[in-house]
Amino acid sequence: MSTKQAILGKKVGMTRIFTDNGEVIPVTVIQAGPCYVTQIKTVATDGYNAIQIGFGITKRLSKGEAGHLGTLPKVRNLKEVRTDDIDKYTLGQVIDASLFTVGDLVDITGTSKGKGFAGGVKRYHFRGGPKTHGASDRTRAPGAIGSGTTPGRIVKGLRMAGHMGNVQRTVLNQEIVKVDIERNLVLVKGAVPGATNGLLVMRKAHKTGAAKRHKPLQD
Repeated sequence: MSTKQAILGKKVGMTRIFTDNGEVIPVTVIQAGPCYVTQIKTVATDGYNAIQIGFGITKRLSKGEAGHLGTLPKVRNLKEVRTDDIDKYTLGQVIDASLFTVGDLVDITGTSKGKGFAGGVKRYHFRGGPKTHGASDRTRAPGAIGSGTTPGRIVKGLRMAGHMGNVQRTVLNQEIVKVDIERNLVLVKGAVPGATNGLLVMRKAHKTGAAKRHKPLQD
């Protein structure tokens, strides 16, 4: 898989599988595709090479979205992906889980779960104040936030209570331990950002390093 290839998918949930020697591996089940090539951009027409892929069939689209897709499947989510192999793609081409093989390392991007407004203890794991000696109302307070005479103000970016979660996050070097091409399911070792049914973007890892890989599982 080219380092610039990517696919859209949906987080199905988490489970566990067992290796031949009895080792337990926690995995996230991802529905990887099918995605459809909805637009092709070239250097001649747009100044760069890229494809636009769509995922998630829906019945309700705006007139602009429906006009953009034309006779292609009505997909809900669109994502543009840069590529050097623009000649390998055609409009309407299907991209599915066959893009991956067991042992591949992928980077997965998703939107983390939104937690609403949270205090410092929950958001940043602050210790909190004393629980005795007359400080009964300070147990989850952040404490002093100033820094004395210098610089004499609250430093920008100080960790405080606020909106927690619901931000884009990427996990690196997640190993694929199983691929079910018939059902477009990919089992990835470990957890990935977001809640069940959340939209994910999977692409080949750029910083592989010395990531530990498991032997392929026997069906």
